[in-house]
Amino acid sequence: MAALVPAVADPPAAALPAAAAARAPAKAAPVAAAKPAAAPAPSLRQKADAAANATLAALLPHLSGNDSLPLLDRSAMFAGDVSRLLAAYDLTQGVPAQSQPAEQSRVQQVLKAATALIGTPYRWGGTSTEGFDCSGLVGYVFRNALGIELPRVSREMAAKSDAQLIRDRSQLTPGDLVFFGLRGRVNHVGIYVGDGQFLHAPSRGKDVRVDRMDTGYWGNRFMQARRVEI
Repeated sequence: MAALVPAVADPPAAALPAAAAARAPAKAAPVAAAKPAAAPAPSLRQKADAAANATLAALLPHLSGNDSLPLLDRSAMFAGDVSRLLAAYDLTQGVPAQSQPAEQSRVQQVLKAATALIGTPYRWGGTSTEGFDCSGLVGYVFRNALGIELPRVSREMAAKSDAQLIRDRSQLTPGDLVFFGLRGRVNHVGIYVGDGQFLHAPSRGKDVRVDRMDTGYWGNRFMQARRVEI
C-alpha cells in the first residue's frame, strides 16, 4: 500500500522565494487619463425658464391688440402659439449656456408676470386677477414679480422721484413704466415690452393686452416714462 502523503496547502505569496518573485513579470498599474470635469447638467427648472424666455421673446412682437378680432379668437391664437413653441422645445435636451445680468433677469420676471395676465378684464379700481385698472395692473405685476410696492395711482407713479425719468420714447427699455395723458395731466400707465409696444389695462369693456404706443390712439398721448430700480 502506498504511503499516504499529507496534503500541503499552497504557501502564501509572502513565502515564495525571492528568486521566484523576481521572475514574475511586473504588472504596471493602469494610469487613468485625466478628464476635465464635466459642467453640471442644467436642471429642469433652468430648461423651463429658458423655454419661457424664448417663448416670450418670440411672441411679444405679435401681441398688439386688434379690436377687429374677437377676444376669444385672439386668446385661442395666443394659446396656440405658446403651445407650438413649447412643444418644439425639448426639455430633455441641453440648454445653451446663458449668462445675463441680474437686472435683465428681473426684467424678464416682470414681463413674464405681465404677459400672463393678458385677457384679464378691465375693472375700475381693480387690483387683482378678477379685474384690473391701469395702475392696479402695474402695481400687481411689480409686487408679485419682484416684491416692489409702487404708488396706487398713475399720476403718483409718474412723480416717483426715486425712479429715473425718461422723456424720449427712443430711450425706452423693456420693463419701463410708460405714462399717457392730455393737457399735461397723466391719466394712464402701462409697462413697456419693447418694439414700440406696451402692456396695459385699457378701459371699461376691454381686457389686458399689448398695444403700440408710437402710432394710433396712444401715439400722441405719451408724456413720459419712469425706470424703476430693480
